[in-house]
Amino acid sequence: MREPYLQLKAPDEDAMVRCGKLLARAIEPGTVVHLVGDLGMGKTTLSRGIVQARGHKGAVKSPTYTIVEPYNFGELNLYHFDLYRLGDPEELEFMGIRDYFTRDSICLVEWPELGAGVLPPADLVINIDRDGAGRRLQVHSNTDQGNRVLERLRLAL
Repeated sequence: MREPYLQLKAPDEDAMVRCGKLLARAIEPGTVVHLVGDLGMGKTTLSRGIVQARGHKGAVKSPTYTIVEPYNFGELNLYHFDLYRLGDPEELEFMGIRDYFTRDSICLVEWPELGAGVLPPADLVINIDRDGAGRRLQVHSNTDQGNRVLERLRLAL
């Protein structure tokens, strides 16, 4: 069994979008992805690559003020969450957070630590750090589903 960890490098914004597109091909419905990194590390840029690779043609913006931005791809729903402005994790309960996390959806969560205790556990955690002028993505699997995603990623590299 391989390690439940993979590292990717993105030297610029275009490379970060390409990493997102690579991830999109590996992520299956029912996957919860936590995106962890400081402000400006590229969490939304990575999410843009994932959403575009799934077929979205319009803009992909950060849902900083709306908390969630839904995307529908036929039988698949993708939800992009940004919890940066969340005042209290309990606010997620009021918005019906559990209804988003289904077997037929992919959930990308920026700033997941702000929803601690309410959010379901992540299948994948992607830590994004500065690497010179670019970024280093450390993709960690926490579940069997996450392991399958990592294996598909390895095969695609």
